[in-house]
Amino acid sequence: MHHRDRFLKLDAAAHEALQIFQVDKHPSYMGIGRAKEGFSVFGILNKCVTPMGRRLLRAWFLRPIIDIDVINNRLNTISFFLCCEEVMSALRQTLKSVRDVPHMLKKFNSPSSSCTSSDWHTFLKCICSLLHINKIFEVGISEHLANKLQHMSIDLVEKANSSITAELDYVSNLVIGVIDVQRSKEKGYETLVKENLCDELDELRMVYEGLPDFLEQVSANENASFPFSLECRKAPLIVYVHQIGYLMCFFDEKISEALLIGLQDFEFAFSEDGEERRFYYHTQKTRELDNLLGDIYHKILDMERAIIRDLVCRVLQFLPQLTKAVNFAAELDCILSLAIVARQNNYVRPILTEDSILEIQNGRHALQEMTVDTFVPNDTKIRSAGRINIITGPNYSGKSIYIKQVALVVFLAHIGSFVPADSAVVGLTDRIFCAMGSKSMTTEQSTFMIDLHQVGTMLRHATSRSLCLLDEFGKGTLTEDGIGLLGGTISHFANYDYPPKVLLSTHLTEIFTENYFPQSEHIKCCTMSVLNPDGQTSNEDIIFLYRLVPGQALLSFGLHCAQLAGVPSEVIQRSASVLEDIHSKRPVRRMICDNLAAKDKQYQDAMAKLLAFDPRKGDLNHFFEDVFPPEA
Repeated sequence: MHHRDRFLKLDAAAHEALQIFQVDKHPSYMGIGRAKEGFSVFGILNKCVTPMGRRLLRAWFLRPIIDIDVINNRLNTISFFLCCEEVMSALRQTLKSVRDVPHMLKKFNSPSSSCTSSDWHTFLKCICSLLHINKIFEVGISEHLANKLQHMSIDLVEKANSSITAELDYVSNLVIGVIDVQRSKEKGYETLVKENLCDELDELRMVYEGLPDFLEQVSANENASFPFSLECRKAPLIVYVHQIGYLMCFFDEKISEALLIGLQDFEFAFSEDGEERRFYYHTQKTRELDNLLGDIYHKILDMERAIIRDLVCRVLQFLPQLTKAVNFAAELDCILSLAIVARQNNYVRPILTEDSILEIQNGRHALQEMTVDTFVPNDTKIRSAGRINIITGPNYSGKSIYIKQVALVVFLAHIGSFVPADSAVVGLTDRIFCAMGSKSMTTEQSTFMIDLHQVGTMLRHATSRSLCLLDEFGKGTLTEDGIGLLGGTISHFANYDYPPKVLLSTHLTEIFTENYFPQSEHIKCCTMSVLNPDGQTSNEDIIFLYRLVPGQALLSFGLHCAQLAGVPSEVIQRSASVLEDIHSKRPVRRMICDNLAAKDKQYQDAMAKLLAFDPRKGDLNHFFEDVFPPEA
């Protein structure tokens, strides 16, 4: 059971908007095959080497915690491993041999599955690796100890000792005392139990392994006792067939009816086709062997299964200790994965606090920084004042990336991970709300209706500890309605005594010019800076700086973005002409092109001829042929 108040809550829309997970389906045409994690935050941070570690890390991502003690414990462990890279490397190498022991024991205990020598070899290697992890903590840590990390190392050693106990050593010795994983390779048949463990089993295996020589001797005696000579290319043999017993095998051709009269105890069993035809018979001697030895191979297997089942029952008595050790290995795998990513990507340790504040210096987007040559970091400072951040700026200037990177820093801090920034102070957050549009095609709602549902949930349930992200809210409907909804949303948050942390990006700059929201100390306006030397709307020398600065932006530079996106120049020229007419408050000029100009000239000429035409003197048919000449 999980108490909901212990976790940072994100809904599916937030997971999608922040790209926490992304499942890439198998590329086969029929969709057959296993899906894999795509380019996502979880995919970037998942460097686990064990299946249990991957499952646990995914659970951490699904349920970020808001317990400062647990988070700091994870951060302390990551800090320690970053100072002891040799220990971290040795632990990861050892963890590669650790498997899901409870799942393996369940397979061993299942009556429908058989345990092979490779299964037991994997099990033993896993137990030895767990014990080796304990040795690394006891010996390796003391050799790479820093004074300031003394308490961290002691905690790790104590947790390792309490999780990986002496019972695992007993289990390993118990299995080694019963199972010989190399025996089947040496003997050439499936056998696992060690010698000298069961006298009866050893006797049966000795008889079975000496069976070929014994049957060859019996066959020679039987051939000598035949009342006639057989003219065969190969002498008959007595053979042992699993689950059938002992049979006399004749090669090449079947015994004739005339010869069978002298062999009254012979009974035909079956024939077998192959490179050489074989005919099998029951004889008096084979019946004696059946009564004397029986199906000896399956007797051996049944006896070994009974011994192994008893072994499994004894091992299962230590299932709680084994599960505890594997769970510790899974948690260790997750911590090591987060430590490796922190070292590779230059992440820093966040400071968690009970205060509802957020201070990030040079924060970065965990995914975006990996897709560009140079990423421009930005600061964030949200305290008691200025908790509602209205962010404006041109298209393509990085507004959406900025508000997402802030949310990801908060999210990763609640995982217990280091964060992409130079420094970060993160107040405990109870929920992250996202109204950033949805790509889901499963809902029977319009995009704007989905946005409204997300914003409605945000307005009803957000607290002072919540983080609210709104990206271009209001753009999916008529401009006037969108401005009204956006202004009402801002006013609602501003009326809180202590509002949630709100990051809102918009192009609806009319909310500033027409005062659609109240003046409040909670509202702070920011913009993404742009280098525009001449201050013109159509300047092609515009440079996006991707730097968040105080202020407001009234221009979107949409035409410049269209040019960067490769929109045809004639479309951009026409857009600029329409935009100029609208700003000048004059009628939009008609679009001029060669075809339209030719038509206009034709209509003007026709009108001039019509005004000059005298219907009393002129020829009307000739007039229309002159005005509208027939097409060739």
